[in-house]
Amino acid sequence: MGSSDSVYTHFGGPGASDCTAGTFLMDATTGMMTWSDELYRIHGYQRGDVVPTLELLLAHKHPDDKAEIREMYAALARVGGHFSSYHRLIDANKREHRVLTSGDAVLDADGRLFSIAGIMVDLTATLRSETGRAARDAVTGAVRTRAVIERARGILMGRLGIGADAAFVLLRIYSNHTNKKLAAIAVELAALAEDPGDAAALTALIQDLQNHTPLAPGGTPGDGPAAGAP
Repeated sequence: MGSSDSVYTHFGGPGASDCTAGTFLMDATTGMMTWSDELYRIHGYQRGDVVPTLELLLAHKHPDDKAEIREMYAALARVGGHFSSYHRLIDANKREHRVLTSGDAVLDADGRLFSIAGIMVDLTATLRSETGRAARDAVTGAVRTRAVIERARGILMGRLGIGADAAFVLLRIYSNHTNKKLAAIAVELAALAEDPGDAAALTALIQDLQNHTPLAPGGTPGDGPAAGAP
């Protein structure tokens, strides 16, 4: 995936040149990665400066975000599927970047992680250029909301052995039936998963989600009345 293979460079719209995106592909069996030129630049390198690997990628994560990223990778290694993460990284020049990473993890026929491919969007300059606090909060809030929902979906995928779509359906239908915002449910689920002392409460919440939407054989939400909720 050289520079000629880069799918995304900048996003359109005013100030879009400040929003850089780079693509990546990881061979899970070796941990070796292929980065686009843009991804090298986001990390403070030029092509040829370093050999991209999973460990190098993780080494650049902000210390406060590393544990969450490693947890997400462990979940992907178990169940694969789509992922999305809003976090910080520190480049080779010690500058902090705020990035949104999204992609897909593929398992092989034996259920082992085969590859991870995705895109990293550097939102740093775009967020810095916003002059209104409300606008900044809206952008950050939207990204964080998506990230926590993706994390909750990953928790359900790992605990129940279901696919990403089925996990999202569980969250959506539970939201409809309890009149709770989906993001609030995701925050609660993620918070319980972070504390080993809350294991019983986490199990109870997941059971409650299942009670609203029984899983059919194969991990697909059933076709009962709840499945038709808007």
